[in-house]
Amino acid sequence: MFRKARFFLLAIGLSTALISCRDSNTLVDTNQEIMGRNWGYDNKIRVPVQIQDEQKSYNIYLNLRHSAEYKYSNIFVLLHIKGPDGKLITERKEFKLAEPNGEWVGKGSGNMYSYQLLFKKGYRFLEKGTYSIEIEQNMRDNPLREITDIGLRVENASE
Repeated sequence: MFRKARFFLLAIGLSTALISCRDSNTLVDTNQEIMGRNWGYDNKIRVPVQIQDEQKSYNIYLNLRHSAEYKYSNIFVLLHIKGPDGKLITERKEFKLAEPNGEWVGKGSGNMYSYQLLFKKGYRFLEKGTYSIEIEQNMRDNPLREITDIGLRVENASE
């Protein structure tokens, strides 16, 4: 009985320690599963980002995961940043996902490949407040097949 209780308390303590060790440089690091592995134009991934210090620079990454059946060696995405003042900035970017020989450049696990792709380096938000960042696929195919997860990471840039 005491052995089970001690094990349970140890497990809770370890879990708490691991959760509290989150990288303090990271404002947001989130992913959303793409249902049916079909990412349509209308399925924009929206992430709120709270900016406390407009004097700091931030790195913004696209988190991407796809299966080996993804048929392109690249991906085009639109990044929409809407500020607290309602102003919208949109940027289109292409990311290389495979070498010319067809080898995926992402981290592979079985049939899945993961990427953390730098969208903006040293980006400065203009003011404090909550920003809405949307990620939209911008390929010719709609829906874009074999995309399993899309996400966003925003971290303090090392100065």
